[in-house]
Amino acid sequence: MSVAADQKFTELIDQSRGIIYKVIRLYVRNPEDEKDLFQEILFQAWKSYPRFDGRSKFSTWLYRVGLNTVLTFQRRPDLVRATDNLEPMGGSDYSHERNESADALYQAIRELNDIDRMIVTLHLDGYENEEISEIAGITKNHVAVKLHRIKETLTRKLKDR
Repeated sequence: MSVAADQKFTELIDQSRGIIYKVIRLYVRNPEDEKDLFQEILFQAWKSYPRFDGRSKFSTWLYRVGLNTVLTFQRRPDLVRATDNLEPMGGSDYSHERNESADALYQAIRELNDIDRMIVTLHLDGYENEEISEIAGITKNHVAVKLHRIKETLTRKLKDR
C-alpha cells in the first residue's frame, strides 16, 4: 500500500476501533485470546484493505472482516479457551460504561448462535436491515424476521434471570 493508503487505513481503524472490540467482546472471553484476536483482526483488515472497494461503508466492511476472523479463530482446534470467564474485557482501550442491565443483555446475547448474535449486535449498533443483510449474506426480509425472533428470545432470557 502507498503511504497515503496506509494513513487512510490507520485513520479509518482509529474511527472504527469500537467495532473490533464489540465483535471480540461478544465472541471471546479469554483475555489472552482477546489480545491475539484484536491483532489478528487488524492484520486481516490491513491485508484485505487494498480490495476494499467502497461499495459499503468502511465500518460495515470492518465488521465483516472482524466477524469472519473471530469465527475462524473459534474453529481452531489448537486453542484452549476459558469459557467460564464472563468478565468484561480488561486493560483495553474500550471504555464503555457498564451496568448490570448491560451485563445481563451481553450475557444473553452471548448465548445466541453466531448468526443471531451478529444480527442483533449490528441492529443494536444502528445498522439498517439492508446493511445487516449484506454482512450476514441473507435477505433484508429474513433479517427482519430473525430480528423479531431474536428480540423475543432475548426478552424471555432476561425475564428468566
